[in-house]
Amino acid sequence: MHRALAGTAALGLAAMWMASASAQQTPPTNPPQVREDQFAKLPYWPGFWVSEGQAGTTIGGIAPDTLAAREGRPTSGVPMMSLAGMGAPWSEEGRRRQAEVNRTRAGRKAMGWGYPLMMNSAAPLQFLITPEETLIVSPYGDTRHIYTDGRPMPPLEDLWPTVWGTSVGRWEGHVLVVETVQVKNPNIYFHGAPPLSEEARYHERIYLEGDRLVDEITIEDPVTLTGPWKTRLTFVRDQGFDRMVHIDFENDRSSATTIEPAAGGGQ
Repeated sequence: MHRALAGTAALGLAAMWMASASAQQTPPTNPPQVREDQFAKLPYWPGFWVSEGQAGTTIGGIAPDTLAAREGRPTSGVPMMSLAGMGAPWSEEGRRRQAEVNRTRAGRKAMGWGYPLMMNSAAPLQFLITPEETLIVSPYGDTRHIYTDGRPMPPLEDLWPTVWGTSVGRWEGHVLVVETVQVKNPNIYFHGAPPLSEEARYHERIYLEGDRLVDEITIEDPVTLTGPWKTRLTFVRDQGFDRMVHIDFENDRSSATTIEPAAGGGQ
């Protein structure tokens, strides 16, 4: 009898604990009017945004300015791939890494863009904004989660390096202010990305300026840079991406990052 009562009590306690844990894991649901008010305060950046210097890039990866230069025509003057690292204040370690990148780049293929270069690529970006987070999505499998729900940056012992890092942001009016940390060496994922260390910190201010979306980026890395590396990216809306397949080797028609079948394999 006592054993049966003890078992019943234990089951009851377990059920209470599970209910409590479930309640803690379930995010609070605001009334519809509160959600409407929260969304009303946020900007809306619809459409597909492409780095301004690469808008109109062909399916083979050739930008209009590249074609113009080849044909001796005037170019727009908008910088392309400024996050590749040519103008960065590299330290001795940074220069060593850059030299290795230049030596091995031709024989490598990309697994995607990764951060930060996804913000500076020819691939279109979508910005999906909610009160709790902003998602930045690229059709090459890149998705950034920028949390704007008031959380602080996690402590170092609760962080680990990833391709896109950990991003925490806040809204200053209609400007999205972002800090990103714990990004893996970007060059591991994409052969043209800057070889920054996992200690790099990325600061961004993203906002709409007329018909352009602007991303002001400052990068600090005690391992590879001698000081802050600042760059300003601009994006414009481009057409024809609404039915794009979100897999990199399906989009790439130039064989630059395609997956080759095994030797002797069937069709």
